[in-house]
Amino acid sequence: MEKTLIVANWKENLTATQMESWVAEFSIFNFQFSNETRVVICPSFVLISVLKSQVSSIQHQVYLGAQDVSKFEEGQYTGEVSAKMLKDFVSYVIIGHSERRKCFGETDGDVAKKSILALKHGLIPIVCVSNLEQVSKCQGVKVSKTIFAYEPLFAVGTGTPDTPENAQEFAEKIKSAVGQDVRVLYGGSVNAENVKSFVSQPDIDGVLVGQASLEAEEFGRIIKSLNH
Repeated sequence: MEKTLIVANWKENLTATQMESWVAEFSIFNFQFSNETRVVICPSFVLISVLKSQVSSIQHQVYLGAQDVSKFEEGQYTGEVSAKMLKDFVSYVIIGHSERRKCFGETDGDVAKKSILALKHGLIPIVCVSNLEQVSKCQGVKVSKTIFAYEPLFAVGTGTPDTPENAQEFAEKIKSAVGQDVRVLYGGSVNAENVKSFVSQPDIDGVLVGQASLEAEEFGRIIKSLNH
């Protein structure tokens, strides 16, 4: 049985010092990991290497992910980080987040290119979508090996989540469109109070957590709520 994914997206937050405090608090939080859940933390690029060494000391199963990846294999692309570079540090990569699409002009074509390169180098892409057209535009991507994260635009960073029923309906449509084996997450103002209502839906396989993941105790409560 596939594990329920709990993915933390730290976005452009937390310095190295703040990250160390986060790990220290998270490591002593009073909860137990369930064998049915998998936790993935996606920090900024500069924190990945240090966080990798720190989470290895936590007596829990924690995986790392990146928040983005280059659409280029390698070459003269100053500032870009390729999938080939990331593969030694992370297992997952978030691709096409609504903030990337809005603030940096990422297109569906860019998302497809990034996803193909991620898969080529053994990374699991978490492709963020807010409508079914974006799902259909993942041309050339092995969707059976791809995770989709439904993030309604009105819910991202607003504190106003979608309803579990609407999220379930969208997840069901994704699976009907690309295959029942594909995994679908919900993202958008997830917290410890509402996470279980989303994950309990039959076609939602986990959550993508933004703001609530920046506080170690709150993120711990999210994990704990799914283990009861």
